[in-house]
Amino acid sequence: MMPDYDVSAPLDTDYYGVFADVPEADRAFWSRARTFAVETLDELSEAWDKAEYPLHLARRLGELNLLTDGVEGPGLTPMSPLAAGLVNMEISRGDGSMGTVVAVQGGLALRSIAMFGSDEQKATWLVPLARAEKLGAFALTEPDHGSDSVGLETTAHRDGDEWVINGEKKWIGNGSVGDVTVVWAREDDGNVRGFLVDQALPGYRGETMLGKGSLRAVHQARITLTDVRIPLDAVLPGTHTFKDTAVVLFATRLGVAWSALGHATAVFEAALNYAQQRVQFGKPIAGFQIVQERLTLMLSELTSMQLHCIRLAELDAAGTLRPIQASLAKFHNTRAARSLASLARDMLGGNGILLENHVIRHLADIESIHTYEGTESIQSLLIGRDLTGVSAFH
Repeated sequence: MMPDYDVSAPLDTDYYGVFADVPEADRAFWSRARTFAVETLDELSEAWDKAEYPLHLARRLGELNLLTDGVEGPGLTPMSPLAAGLVNMEISRGDGSMGTVVAVQGGLALRSIAMFGSDEQKATWLVPLARAEKLGAFALTEPDHGSDSVGLETTAHRDGDEWVINGEKKWIGNGSVGDVTVVWAREDDGNVRGFLVDQALPGYRGETMLGKGSLRAVHQARITLTDVRIPLDAVLPGTHTFKDTAVVLFATRLGVAWSALGHATAVFEAALNYAQQRVQFGKPIAGFQIVQERLTLMLSELTSMQLHCIRLAELDAAGTLRPIQASLAKFHNTRAARSLASLARDMLGGNGILLENHVIRHLADIESIHTYEGTESIQSLLIGRDLTGVSAFH
């Protein structure tokens, strides 16, 4: 059955012409991401409804060279910070689960190996991960350590010519369906390092988490590591302390701000499309004052989000981006996206809860990106410390 309204058509909303001067090389990445988002929209909506992870679409992202998140390394196609942001935005405008695939596969797993891996590790993993011939996971969060992930309890004990890994991880994308997991664990001396763990090894158990009301078309796992033995050269040699983990997280935080912009664009354009098609009291609801006021409010927020992203992409390209600036963009954009999704859901009335109109899916998925890569509270404390010079962390 055809839906009563077609609210998914991209409108390329750009009131300030923020993206008018995107270079052709960056626009090519953006165009491929747009094509993917449009062509897979219905399939991903159905997968979201069924809580199924369409792995073939994750692999398609690799075939389209859309998974690197701007990470540099041997064999990887250069992608500017702006191109990486536009890809994050566009994929998330279509579906947040696939946006999370980009964040996990490229932003976290690929980046960890590219930044801290040995030449041999890079040669083994970078290209297969970028092409999604292999799927990677990034295992930091634990059942009892989320915002305070610095307190992680997973251990790596050296036993002769092997490491022995024990512990638990939670909320790990690709952790039950992938090939390699970057496990962050604490050595006997207390330092935190990254280890490449083959998911097929004895003692590795990745259990797909069920019952999610958000990002339902991608699987997160609860991982149990019981005396998992890996060779000595499975450690990422560039990792020495938890600060190395933080470097990876900071690098992906701006990507979350772009992802939020994608979700916000989707719900705003759905609301605008709907307002022009929905007739009540004898005319399109776009002709009512309160609807126009709401659309204006949404546009102002959306434009602000665009400005945050484009400016920080410029700073990133110049090599002057500070991690705390990415925190502010994440803080602002996920908050704004939540607000826009709520307004859009209300403007669509009862039609706003139908998956065929996509808004309710985005509203639910925004709840996840608002939390991961640092909650609103944690971002506030980071920014507050930078502003005042006083730490509120204990």
